[in-house]
This record gives sequence, C-alpha cells and structure tokens, in this order.
Amino acid sequence: MASIKAHEADRALARLDPAWRLVLIYGPDAGLVSERAAALARANVDDANDAFQLVRMDGDNIASDPLKLADEANTIGLFGGRRAIRVSPTSKPLLAAVEPLLATPSRDAIVIIEAGDLQRSNPLRTACEKARTALAVPCYGDAARDLSSIIDEMIRAAGKTIDRASRDHLASLLGGDRQTSRREIEKLLLYAGSDSAIGEDHIAAVVGDTAQREQAMLVDAVFAGKMPALDLAQAKLSSEGLDAGVMLGAVMRQALALLKARQSMDAGRSAKDAVSTMRLPYPRIATTEAALNSWTTAKLTEAVSLLGAATLATRRDAETGKATATRALWTMARLARSNGRSE
Repeated sequence: MASIKAHEADRALARLDPAWRLVLIYGPDAGLVSERAAALARANVDDANDAFQLVRMDGDNIASDPLKLADEANTIGLFGGRRAIRVSPTSKPLLAAVEPLLATPSRDAIVIIEAGDLQRSNPLRTACEKARTALAVPCYGDAARDLSSIIDEMIRAAGKTIDRASRDHLASLLGGDRQTSRREIEKLLLYAGSDSAIGEDHIAAVVGDTAQREQAMLVDAVFAGKMPALDLAQAKLSSEGLDAGVMLGAVMRQALALLKARQSMDAGRSAKDAVSTMRLPYPRIATTEAALNSWTTAKLTEAVSLLGAATLATRRDAETGKATATRALWTMARLARSNGRSE
C-alpha cells in the first residue's frame, strides 16, 4: 500500500521511494497539486527546460488513447538521462492508461498524474493506493499553520518582515488554493514597495475587508444561482482589478466548506448546526443555510472538481483567464438553479 496522509505529502515527495515510478497527486487544491507536481518533475530530471527530459501530456488525449502514456513512459531518451512525464488533469477516466504502468513500471521515467478531488472509491485512486509501484498524494486546502509558513517564507525571501499579529490577520484572509494565496502575497509585496515591514495598512489596502465583502457577494450569488447578481459582482470585482483566479479561489473555499458541512448533515446534523461551526458573519448565515439545503454532497463534489479544473486552466493561460472563470461561475450558478430552489 502506498497511500499517505495529507500532512505526510511533502516529506514523502522529498524522499521518494525508488520503487514508486508513478505518482498520483490529487485533491481539491488545484494550485497545490500543480505546485507539487512541478517540483517533483524538476527534481527527477537534469534539465527541466529540456522537452525530451520533462514531457508534458494532456490528460484528455491520454484518456482517448490510453496506450499513449505507456508508449511514452517506455520510450528511451535519445541522449539518455532521467525523464519525467507530467499528465495534466482531466475529468475523463485514466485507469486504462495507468494500469499497464502499475503492473510494469517504467525504468527510465517517473510518471506524474495530476487530478482533481478523487473520492476514496475512485478507481484510479484505489488502484494507485494498492499498487506497490505507485504513490497517491492527497492535496487539501492550506491550514492556518501552512499559510503562516508560506507568508513567512515569501516575505523573508523579499527581504521584508511582518509581525505575528499582521501575519495571522493576513492568513485569515487567505486560504483554499495554494497558488491563489501566493499571488495575493506577491501583490502585497509589490504594493509595499520599498517599505521594509509589512503592516496592517498594507494588508487592508490589498486584501482588506472591502474586497472580502465584495467576494462574498459573488460567492453567495453563485451558490444561490442568481445570475444577475453574479454578473454584477463579477463585473465590479473585475473593474477593481481582482484576478480571475482569486474569484475562483473564493468560490472554491466556500464549496469546500459547504461540502464538509453537507457531509455532516448527511450524518444527521441540521443545517443550522452545521453553519454554526463555520464562523460566518451574521449577514451570510441565512444564505449559507439556504445553500446547504439546496446543494447535495454529489453536486458539491462536482462543483469542487469543476472549480479545480477552471483554476488550473486560468493559471495556465492568463489571457483567457477571465473568460474561463466566467464560464465556470455560470456553470456553477446553473447547477444551483437546477436544484430547483434558487430564486
């Protein structure tokens, strides 16, 4: 068995067992999935800029022709050396492509599969967890401790300082997707300019409460299926220069929170009790309760997968990021309306 807990991921990837020739990196945090996949790929080639050493493959294409992955994995490099194959996420099944490599792993290449939030019963996840030649790595949203470490790392690298209270406040405004959090910290550092210390004024100007309230309007409109309110909120946030990935990150955080609460409801808890544990400001309690009563566990799981794929696509192509985010948010709103309880 080669499955690990989320908190063991970084240690396992840093000291990868040579027997693990295929690594499945999955979870709702698309940014963290991509970050870990990229780091693992770089660590297993001599030159990450050499397309013959680091091979990128499209998940959709592999799903359509499963033999492509095994063929590439068993190809001998023209100039020798270590090789890594990185497969992008897809909503299509990849088990047929992966099974041959689990049975007969590649000797020359490590295969890295990126995926969204896979349930425990997912065939791909199950196969990788049971195989001795593979490792399954879960990636979940950053906890407060993880965010504090990221903040300290990035601010120290920029040659600046931040006091503990400001760091904790900043961490409370971030979360969900690793890449989104990093972009927010990068904007904060850019805004701080030549200032040597990051303080509350800097945080309020870049990731302050006003932006949070406006994002909350967008999030609530998505989960209520209110298209006009969604369009208005997105237009306002876009006009203020908010990155499309940040919008998707805000919706992703709410989707994950709702999924956890909805699962507790499936176990017998009331919506009111579930919401009471979410520490929401009073104006959002009623809308969140309504969303919990409207969205099922299956629908929320679908939403998390959709948002993860959209976030990854946005990060890959910034030019089409806004259109990608808009399509994803509209699809989410239509899912909400399909429940028959939206206004």
